[in-house]
Amino acid sequence: MAIETGISYVKSSLNGWIGCTQISPGCDACYAMAGDLRFHGGKHWGPGAPRHRTALSNWKKADSWNRQAAAAGSFWPVFWNTQADMFDNEVPDEWRADAWSLFARTPNLTWLLVTKRIGNAKRMLPPDWGTGYPNVWIISTVVNQEEAERDVPKLADLETVVKGISHGPGLGALDLSFQIGSGQHAGKRAIDMLDWIITEGESRQGRKPREYKLEWAESLAEQASEAGVPFFMKQMGHFPTRAGERVKFTGKGVDVGQWPKALQRQEFPQGKILVVEPERAPRAVLPIIPIAA
Repeated sequence: MAIETGISYVKSSLNGWIGCTQISPGCDACYAMAGDLRFHGGKHWGPGAPRHRTALSNWKKADSWNRQAAAAGSFWPVFWNTQADMFDNEVPDEWRADAWSLFARTPNLTWLLVTKRIGNAKRMLPPDWGTGYPNVWIISTVVNQEEAERDVPKLADLETVVKGISHGPGLGALDLSFQIGSGQHAGKRAIDMLDWIITEGESRQGRKPREYKLEWAESLAEQASEAGVPFFMKQMGHFPTRAGERVKFTGKGVDVGQWPKALQRQEFPQGKILVVEPERAPRAVLPIIPIAA
């Protein structure tokens, strides 16, 4: 459950537990749900289904990574829970408390919490959160404009060192120029509340992938540039189109060299640079481009 991962914006991933419930159109082709169905009969998925906590030995791998990151002095981002959601209200609070403790004791790792439940996040933060743990980034998944207008204001109201959105799978265009209507940032543009924008097309998971228009990604890249927000193109997925035509590609569209020039960007917040190991280089053939904090 702790691996060197194929997710191009992290070095590793670690699942503290497994199981979730579909709550968004973006969940329809969830690879984690497909995997649970294949290997466990789907018993960890859906309302009321028991979530499965992984072994302590799995959690302890983070301590080893933390030591390695300290020795190397390198940026080591970790995707927390690729097969679950940190802010799932069906997860025991004790598990979350253990996760916060893990993040606090591994300061040389950068933990990415990608969630479809940003509305739950504020009440599930630890008592010592303050303005945010320095090594924890919170990223809200928004697959279309409706989700962006609903969830970016909730993300904006969180105190955290990095606030990002993942347009993945991208299922529609995003215009992030809208104004936040309420809360402490009322009247501000949504995009000005963001520190990172990620986008990706949908992969095939036992069903036909949905269309991902590269125009959506190009628009996001342009908006990000205008606002000075780092932009990360993850993949085109299995059904990319441009000007109404299918785009030729290999695999699931992760070869940066096959992307339009405007999308050949893999930028990180805070000027971070992810060193790509030789065995992973084909997944990101261009150098990672930092943006100054």
